[in-house]
Amino acid sequence: MAASAATPAGIVADDLTGATDSAVQFARDGWQARLALAMPAPGTALAGSVVSFVTDARAQAPDAARASTARAVAGLREAGARHLFIKIDSTMRGSVSEQVAGALDAWSVEHPDAVAVVCSAYPAMGRTVEGGHILVNGAGVHTTAVGTDPVTPVATSDLAELLPGSVSLALRHDSAPKNAAQLDAAFTGGTRVVVVDAATDADLTTLAEAVALLGPRAVPVGAAGLAVAMSRVWSISDAPDAGTGRQVGRIVVVVSSLHDVSRSQADHLVDSVPAERIRVLAPTLDDALSPDTIADWAARQLADSALPEIVVISSPSERPTQLPSGDSTAAELIADSLATITGLVFAHDAVGALMLLGGEGARAVLDRLGADSLLVHDAIREGIPLGTLEGGVADGVTVVTKAGGFGTPTSVADIVLELLNP
Repeated sequence: MAASAATPAGIVADDLTGATDSAVQFARDGWQARLALAMPAPGTALAGSVVSFVTDARAQAPDAARASTARAVAGLREAGARHLFIKIDSTMRGSVSEQVAGALDAWSVEHPDAVAVVCSAYPAMGRTVEGGHILVNGAGVHTTAVGTDPVTPVATSDLAELLPGSVSLALRHDSAPKNAAQLDAAFTGGTRVVVVDAATDADLTTLAEAVALLGPRAVPVGAAGLAVAMSRVWSISDAPDAGTGRQVGRIVVVVSSLHDVSRSQADHLVDSVPAERIRVLAPTLDDALSPDTIADWAARQLADSALPEIVVISSPSERPTQLPSGDSTAAELIADSLATITGLVFAHDAVGALMLLGGEGARAVLDRLGADSLLVHDAIREGIPLGTLEGGVADGVTVVTKAGGFGTPTSVADIVLELLNP
């Protein structure tokens, strides 16, 4: 049973790259998809659109993650969202259990029998859920680089441990009504969270069809793979034709992610482009942790020089053992420093496109530029959305966002050159 595309939907995501990665799936199916950088006001018309909002909950403490997710869900509900999708990390990094709890807290105001259906599978990126375990290319997630993530490591692949109180199942029927009945039956004895296996895109479609039949009380929780399936069962529109980019003149690549994939992709870009076409601005750890002096550092780097067509702004690869005094974390201080440098680059020379690698840095950059929203058009590569900024000093600038672990070794270089030479 598909809902009309005129029925507004809300996406609540725990980081910015995940928010755009999910919104683009809806855009491909004909929805007008926006990343809202401020919560829509109550009564704001969302008809015919999907609005994605970022909580930054992934690395938050449990109580804060639950509260920030609940606030976001409440805001979208009050603004008229009739469907809700909770975007989590495909490898279950961070505060997933608390995000689910916060979403149910707020959604239950309108749907007292609200339940969550969780599946973080993203088969196109090698993430699957099998036997109640999250796997990456067939291996338990805790045995991969995610297990030693410097900010949000995942210590187990067992979803029963990652989501205490949940029930795990595999849908086994050949009809959506039967699968919906099986799913509904799992919510017994006070269970409000069910984890569902999925190893293929077809499995996700089967799950989405069952969730849709349960109605708006059932909140799907997952990654971009499930977002693809939900956008299709909630929508009957044809996807619009969309280009992958336009000639941009100058592109700024901001690398805040510490993931090995993103760092190697950025290194490949620098190594593969002639030196006269690229400039790297890479503050040391001490510089990046000094909010009072980072602007002076950037001004010295930019003094008396015209910028080439590619500018890479990169965070230090290490993290401090001891922080300067104050309430900000190292990640927040570094993200703010990258945002300061980016703002000064925009003031120094015209910029046609931004490529943002890493969610926390992306959020800080867009806040510094004063953007109101990001109109999401399409994915320039699988899992790598492309859109246009609305509002602020970068109004009309093309933006590409990429989560840390996505893409091939040449993805960043390929996309940069494609935007410069469409």
